[in-house]
Amino acid sequence: MSEKNEEKTPASVPKRKIGGLGRGLNALIEGSYEKKGERLVPHPVNSVGFISVNHIEANPYQPRTHFDQQALQELAESIRIQGIIQPVTVRQLGTNSYQLISGERRLQASKLAGLDTIPAYIRKADDQQMLEMALIENIQRENLNAIEIALSYQRLVSECSLKQEELGDRVGKNRSTVTNYLRLLKLPPDIQIGLRDAEISMGHARALINIEDAEQQLMLYRRIVAEDLSVRRVEQIVRGGGAASAPATTPGQKAPENAPQPVPVAELRRTERHLSDRFGSRVQVKPNPQGNGEIRIAFDSVEDMQRILHILQPS
Repeated sequence: MSEKNEEKTPASVPKRKIGGLGRGLNALIEGSYEKKGERLVPHPVNSVGFISVNHIEANPYQPRTHFDQQALQELAESIRIQGIIQPVTVRQLGTNSYQLISGERRLQASKLAGLDTIPAYIRKADDQQMLEMALIENIQRENLNAIEIALSYQRLVSECSLKQEELGDRVGKNRSTVTNYLRLLKLPPDIQIGLRDAEISMGHARALINIEDAEQQLMLYRRIVAEDLSVRRVEQIVRGGGAASAPATTPGQKAPENAPQPVPVAELRRTERHLSDRFGSRVQVKPNPQGNGEIRIAFDSVEDMQRILHILQPS
C-alpha cells in the first residue's frame, strides 16, 4: 500500500466493519479526510465523515415535533445490528460544532444505540437554506399526509419567499401539483382534519374543492365518511350540482345478496391507528369493493424499513 493511500485512513474512524454501511459509503468516508499536522480531520463542507454525536445540535427548523419512543428504540436496535446505512446531513457552525439538517431520528437512535460517532454529510447552508432543506426533506417522507405536505408547501412559499414555479422545481413537482396541495388549505377545518386523519383521500378533497359553498362541502364530506363513497361517485355528485344529501343508490335499489359488505369507516380508522401504534409508522388500510384490499406501512429510511421487518418477524 502506498504512503498516499495510508494517509487516507484516519485513526479516529472505527476499525471494525459497520454492518450495512457498505463499501461505497466507506470509500466516501475514507476519502473525505485531510491532514492537519499529525491528525486527519474531515473537510468542513461537501464531504462525508464520522462526527461525534455530542458535536451535533438539533435542527431549530425541524418540522417534526413528535418522535415515537418505541419506534426510536426499535431503530436503535437495528442500528446496533446493522450500523448506519444512510448518513445524516449537517452544516458546520465552528470547530467541532455542527447543526443537523436532516436525520433527526437516525441521530437520536444512534445515541440510544450507544454510538460515539455517526457518518455525516457536511454541507454549507444559511438559515433560509436550513429551513428549505428541513421542509423539503419533510415533504419527501412517504408517510406524510396531504395536509402536512400542503402546510410545508405553504411555509416554503411564505417563509422562504418562493414562487410556486420555484417551489415545484425544489420538490420535483409541477406547478399544478403544488397548486392542488395549496388549495387544500382553503377547505373548512373539519375537512382538513378528516383528510389528515385519512377519513377521506386526496381525490375526495380535490372534488370537494370544486364546491364553492362551505356548508355544501361539509354536507358532502359527512356523507363520504358515513357511506364510504368512492372518489368517482363524489366527482359525479359534484358534477351533478353538489347534491350532497342525495342517496348513494336509487330508491328501491338493493345490493346483490352475495355482495361483500363494506368495512365501516370507523372500524378502518381504528385498525389503522392500532397498526400505526404497533409499527411506529403511518399505516393505511385500503379495502376494495370486491372485499379484498391492501395494507400499506410507510418507512422513511432503510433503517426504518429494517426496524419494521424486525417487528414483522415471528418471535
